[in-house]
Amino acid sequence: MESMTHGGSAIDEDLVASEYLTFTLGSEEYAIDILKVQEIRGYEQPTLIANAPPFIKGVINLRGIIVPIVDLRIKFNLGKVEYTPFTVVIILNVAGRVIGAVVDSVSDVFSLTRSQIRPAPDFSGTFDTKYILGLATVDARMMIVTDIERLMTSADMALIDSASE
Repeated sequence: MESMTHGGSAIDEDLVASEYLTFTLGSEEYAIDILKVQEIRGYEQPTLIANAPPFIKGVINLRGIIVPIVDLRIKFNLGKVEYTPFTVVIILNVAGRVIGAVVDSVSDVFSLTRSQIRPAPDFSGTFDTKYILGLATVDARMMIVTDIERLMTSADMALIDSASE
């Protein structure tokens, strides 16, 4: 019964690392739970949808699944949006839906423990702080750890029917 000497799992909880994919939007680096990421693809011109908000670029057919493509750079007013060979689409699986998010670039995969993620102060980040889990610093790089599922299913993204919220 040696394992019980910690007095519960609170200590162990902080030591459990989760993997996060990091990507850039403008000058900021974001980290999202890699378990929400289905795949990463190059940007391809989606099929436009009439009357969609400007940040929804359209849809692509991904092996028979119609996937809405959201340009997070437009959604968060990050200035001039350019599509370059480095522009990527992160295909996410959130709340039972497949959604593509356009970002400037994908950086790395990091393992972060809960204790490495510090609460986010009120700051003028791109996202509303309710979508931010905290800040993490790895090798002098600060990352904004984002609750991508909460962001993508929020009413202002208009991606999930409000009845299902």
